[in-house]
Amino acid sequence: MLSRVAESVYWMSRQIERAENHARFLEVTLHLILDQPENLVDPWDPLVRITGDEEWFKEKYGVANQENVVNFLAFDDEYPHSMLTCLRAARENARGVREKLSSEAFEQINEFYHFVNEASKNELLDRDSQFFDEVREHTIQWSGILTSTMAQDTAWHFANVGRMLERADKTSRILDVKYFNLFYSLEHVGTAIDDLQWSSLLLAISGFEAYRRDYHTIDLDNVVGFFLFNKTFPRSVHHCVASAGWSLGQIDEASVQGVPRNSSKVLEALQQRLASTEVKEVLAIGMHEFVDGLQEELNAIGSSMSEDYFQISVGV
Repeated sequence: MLSRVAESVYWMSRQIERAENHARFLEVTLHLILDQPENLVDPWDPLVRITGDEEWFKEKYGVANQENVVNFLAFDDEYPHSMLTCLRAARENARGVREKLSSEAFEQINEFYHFVNEASKNELLDRDSQFFDEVREHTIQWSGILTSTMAQDTAWHFANVGRMLERADKTSRILDVKYFNLFYSLEHVGTAIDDLQWSSLLLAISGFEAYRRDYHTIDLDNVVGFFLFNKTFPRSVHHCVASAGWSLGQIDEASVQGVPRNSSKVLEALQQRLASTEVKEVLAIGMHEFVDGLQEELNAIGSSMSEDYFQISVGV
């Protein structure tokens, strides 16, 4: 497989996953505004901080309010990581590798992009939680079509690695930023308000029902453990890293060398660290510090992917 094809499939998948995650964050935040007491917590600034592009946002928008943050994350044509620009880039990447995709998969990406692009031009559109729920449905359809119409060959595994690394990144970011936002006042810890905030975290990753099946009450240690270390929930960091590791292993086995490359080794080291770390250790170290280290490791895997596969032909 040519490195150009591998890179395009990888980024196509990451970009679609990124667009979906933005929709998830916005949808849950809009629900949270309706449920929480007025002005109890600022829900918009944390969403800007999740991106790591606070300076870019402040220079263009200034104040982090509902209108500005929704435009920033969903429809900003200049911001390279908005839903709109991610889907445009994903469609271009898909167009360059159409021979590797089913016609149904390409048509779904195209339809998805046009849905968001048309919404960005419609100033009368009610940009409420229902709209972002429809965005998530488009992504679910894309994932289902990709799984059911594309052979699980090397191209599929590159797509899976991209999707899983992006998902792990965003799961850790939402936990980190919301974790600090939740502790706005010690007087609310353990109250119904505290439960509401933690529940919003679980809703952001569609994990509320799965969490409730394992645990009957909202508990700090359990929620953090569910986000980071759950081995079966598809949006936990551990599960995402394990799935990406499986796909990298399949790619390595199919390569001419047939041996693990550096990206596989870096990812395996992260997987082993996640498997051997407990929630109490995370909280003792500090959530922000732990997630910072996790982000560095995820970035290192991405850099290794570029060096291992995207600079020369992938020998498979």
